[in-house]
Amino acid sequence: MTKDASFKNVVRRHAQETGQRYTEALTDLEGLGSRMFHEPTAERLLAHLRDRYGIDAVAATKVSQHKSYVFRIDRNDGEPWIARAFPPARPRAGVEADAAILRFLARHDYPAERLAVEDAVSDFDGSSVLVTRFVASRPFPGVSEKLGMMGDLLGRLHALPFDESASRPGGASGEDPSREGSPRQDLLAALAFLDAVDTKVSRAQREPFERLRDQVRSADDGHGLPEALLHGNLVHDPDHALLTEQGPVAINWKAAGRGPRLADFAWLMWGTWRDADRIKAAVNAYRRHVELTDDELDRFEAVMYVRPLYLVSFGYLRSLTNGHQPGGSEGRIDWGFIDPEYISATAAATRAAFRR
Repeated sequence: MTKDASFKNVVRRHAQETGQRYTEALTDLEGLGSRMFHEPTAERLLAHLRDRYGIDAVAATKVSQHKSYVFRIDRNDGEPWIARAFPPARPRAGVEADAAILRFLARHDYPAERLAVEDAVSDFDGSSVLVTRFVASRPFPGVSEKLGMMGDLLGRLHALPFDESASRPGGASGEDPSREGSPRQDLLAALAFLDAVDTKVSRAQREPFERLRDQVRSADDGHGLPEALLHGNLVHDPDHALLTEQGPVAINWKAAGRGPRLADFAWLMWGTWRDADRIKAAVNAYRRHVELTDDELDRFEAVMYVRPLYLVSFGYLRSLTNGHQPGGSEGRIDWGFIDPEYISATAAATRAAFRR
């Protein structure tokens, strides 16, 4: 069988498993790079903001560790802004929904970044741009204290009342704009990452590759569990949370929306590294606002796999796209993300903390 024929078989399988037509599945797999990666020109962005808002913008500096489209905008006529010039594949409606969620959070005095202007979304070189106020910050203290702050932020968020303006599906990482939405979209994105490089997997790597793929296909996405407004990625600073003089502030709301609250909290707890003090701090802070149900605690371990599986699958895509088989010196995959012993132990410690 030729390589082309093998890839066609992969596309057919991907279409069947994702409910797409063949042409949609082909686009899903072949268009990953162009959809996910975007690096706008700083000078052009500055000119756009000057023209659009009449501000004296003088410098655009990249500020995100992982996103090449996030800039600090310094001005001669006021406080700095943050401008996110999202990939062109992301529809403007998604960015408008980001702004709607930030307005909702402002109405409830939730500690999040604020829109820079009321009309905060604009069109630029085929992209949609969102402008928010720059948040001055300082380093977080010890990790346990930081986890407590994150648990409190999540608890407060999940306790907010339902509002139609903040009701879009959320919780998935959404780095692929075609896979924004509920945590289920993280698993579909992971499947696309793997299927896109299926024909590049060596014979020696085929067994662990297929095992990973089976895990993705069978993972628990939290469907049917109690829902709330999710942030989608409230683990890492400084890309998702900052510490200000007034306390912690959540930023980067691209993944936000309505979904199973357990997905948000399970991902936070994954980052405790099985440390008893960190687990206690996060759980105690979260449950000041929210008590998980028995069903959520029973499914905690299974749901904790969703984002780690996404990240390991992305690692496969990156390694094989760069011509390296996973496991080599240039093709390292961090299997620790989905280490079953670690996830099981962390889930057990979290359940115990809730049931004390």
